[in-house]
Amino acid sequence: MDKYGLIGYPLGHSFSIGYFNEKFKNEGINAKYINFEIPTIDNLYEILATNPELKGLNVTIPYKEQVIPYIDELSPEAKAIGAVNVIRITHKGNKTILKGFNSDVIGFTRSISPLLMTQWHKKALILGTGGAAKAVNYGLKSLGLETLFVSRTPSSGEISYDDVTPELIRFYNVIINCTPLGMYPKVDTYPKLPYDAMNNKTLLYDLIYNPDHTLFMKKGAEHGATIKNGLEMLLLQAFVSWDFWNSKE
Repeated sequence: MDKYGLIGYPLGHSFSIGYFNEKFKNEGINAKYINFEIPTIDNLYEILATNPELKGLNVTIPYKEQVIPYIDELSPEAKAIGAVNVIRITHKGNKTILKGFNSDVIGFTRSISPLLMTQWHKKALILGTGGAAKAVNYGLKSLGLETLFVSRTPSSGEISYDDVTPELIRFYNVIINCTPLGMYPKVDTYPKLPYDAMNNKTLLYDLIYNPDHTLFMKKGAEHGATIKNGLEMLLLQAFVSWDFWNSKE
């Protein structure tokens, strides 16, 4: 039986395990999807050694960047983004070959594209600077938007939350939450932004999908903002993961 799985830490609520095992059952695929909760990325070698039937892995927080040194080959997108969330595993003789891909960027761009109004959505704020934020940045730039990272500890070219003024919000009116703020069970948390400055030209996109409506989304909606959560992105990522695992590229 083929195996697929997810590596990350912690792995509380996982969409992927339910989705893929249901897919395997419904489509008569002789495979199983397993959650591998590993406290350090070094444990990847142990997973590979003890699960020779593994054909593919998804990668989630906090390993999307940490996993790169373990990868033998990167897709052009994963290399450009600097983050991997899909690994295809193949065997050549006694050697295990890992190829890294990024499905975040495909899922995100396909999901947000229908909401973008070219006449006023020209600049975007990206909240967070992790692997998912890097994929979002790559995707937004591919769609023609200018981007700016917001961080609690900004590096060069980034700004802090205190720098997000009402005036900035009027120009950077696409805002993507790539942080865990508002995710279950800490549903009472949210990014500190001047929500009063938002209006019907503001687009708030939250990568979180549990709960359906985060405080980030609710506070924007109160001022007329268009809102969307990360569920569709997650579904699109799952489709793309399966394609990557079964492609020959």
